[in-house]
Amino acid sequence: MKKIISIFCLQFFLFAHAQELISSKVHSHNDYNQGVPFWDAYANGATSIEADVFLQDNNLFVAHNQSDIEPKRTLEDLYLKPLTKALELGFKKDKELFLLIDLKTDAVPTLNRLIKILDSYPTLIADKHIKIIISGNRPNPNTYSKYPHYIYFDHQELDTPLTAENLDKVAMVSVDFKKYSVWNGKGRFTHEDYNRVKNVIAQGKSFHKPFRFWASPDGNSSWKALLDLGVDIINTDHPYDCVKYFGSLSQRYITASNFSKVYTPTFKTDQKQMPVKNIILLIGDGNGLSQISSAVLANNGALSLTQLRSIGLLKTQSADDFTTDSAAAGTALATGIKTNNRAIGVDSLGKPVQNILELLQKKNFSTGCITTDEIIGATPAAFFAHTIERGDVAGISGDLLKSKLNLFVGGGASYFKNKNIDSQFSMLSSISEIAQTSSPAVGVLVSEKGVPSVLDGRGDFLADATRNSLAFLKKKNKPFFLMVEGAQIDSFGHANNVAGIVAETLDFDKAITEALVFADNNEGTLVIITADHETSGFAIPQGNVKKHEIEGDFITHDHTATMIPIFAYGPQSNKFTGVYENNVLFHKMLEVLNKEK
Repeated sequence: MKKIISIFCLQFFLFAHAQELISSKVHSHNDYNQGVPFWDAYANGATSIEADVFLQDNNLFVAHNQSDIEPKRTLEDLYLKPLTKALELGFKKDKELFLLIDLKTDAVPTLNRLIKILDSYPTLIADKHIKIIISGNRPNPNTYSKYPHYIYFDHQELDTPLTAENLDKVAMVSVDFKKYSVWNGKGRFTHEDYNRVKNVIAQGKSFHKPFRFWASPDGNSSWKALLDLGVDIINTDHPYDCVKYFGSLSQRYITASNFSKVYTPTFKTDQKQMPVKNIILLIGDGNGLSQISSAVLANNGALSLTQLRSIGLLKTQSADDFTTDSAAAGTALATGIKTNNRAIGVDSLGKPVQNILELLQKKNFSTGCITTDEIIGATPAAFFAHTIERGDVAGISGDLLKSKLNLFVGGGASYFKNKNIDSQFSMLSSISEIAQTSSPAVGVLVSEKGVPSVLDGRGDFLADATRNSLAFLKKKNKPFFLMVEGAQIDSFGHANNVAGIVAETLDFDKAITEALVFADNNEGTLVIITADHETSGFAIPQGNVKKHEIEGDFITHDHTATMIPIFAYGPQSNKFTGVYENNVLFHKMLEVLNKEK
């Protein structure tokens, strides 16, 4: 005799903390195809679990098609018993759950059999945090109220009115996404599709119940689009990825809180074959193209940096590794040689190498270093120190005291306790004093260790330090070389913190503005802006320029080997275009200064 077969979909819904899932709930579509049905989705915080279940020989089997039925894969074994065990063990016991059962054939007899089975699970049907919801082929909506108190329904007829008592038995409203849009989740909705989808969501929400699409696109872009449209339950075959995406979205989708006023340079001497007297080298630590792009998009589509015309790319590999660290990269920029990771101011054999500041000091140049890091950090240290180990705090701080720098600004006062730093530098109490002093060599240590971030209230420290330091160096009536580091773009990259990356990159642009203004007012000044490496594999999949919103994503908490941009402005800036190794920058700078190594 032909078997009587009914198909269900079991949907298990977990309401998670608002910070984890924003406002939408995650639906594990065809959950029985996961590696471990129920437990994978439940343990990873998915907000719904789906299983097609067939009624055969008075049993409920979980399968996608009738031909896939296996005797041991029953609704009870795969879902009801595990859920009961999870509750007994106290796993997420107080979270509200939706148990959605999608009847594909013969609604009434299948539902009656389900009720019979559920009667043997008193813990489930009595739990106030669990709702059992019938979907698919449901009984007549006019009969909803006749079913047991623990049975609810997924309403799918948007034009079918319900009495108040039957509406009370509706737990959610669901429709087929493909009836309203052909969007596959790549790119964006067309205007027509967007309006149709928006309207049907509004119609569904008129029932004042959670709204769900089935057969919707399945990926980051579609999840975010449906979230923004107000869909309450997101359909996915990738519950872990979806939960993870929503769980990190509040940290990755940010609104910029600081901005950079864009300066348009005069270009009067830009790319002209004129003598270069001064160089201002600005290094954004970890500042790759996506970091710059995020700041551009958050800043109404432009930065002072993006006004420049001479642009190139640097390759950053160190002597001993595919991916550089700041010590090796800083050394390459400062000395013109590739060295090993962690090494500062020495070659790959550990031999000290003269850096560009030391070379220029011998040729009557004034020199200075500014950073939003500790002054003994790897990047600034590459311009005055020599050690095989970037963690050699005593050696690096000692080299600063022995250096012929005219200026330094940064954090790390605690490293100079009892080291008589006043004998080498006039130590100032604030950066505003720098422009006023006539001392030959000055220093400002703004913190005991690390410098606060922009998000922590640092303000315009970097731009102010750059402006005051340029005024100080100009008063000496000598050529100069000033290195300015925006260090914490890197720090927030390591932390995978989008808000920090955007804030620090915008802050770095303010310092760039000060350099460009100085160059326009002081002929013979060349401004170079680059990075030591990229950090985090930062990407910006979407956002909103008008609202200053950026969504960021990451592939790592570490550095990457991607090339980094270099920009130049002023006389002979065109010589810095092209693609070349980072250590070549040193030689290009000496070339335009007409100085031999």
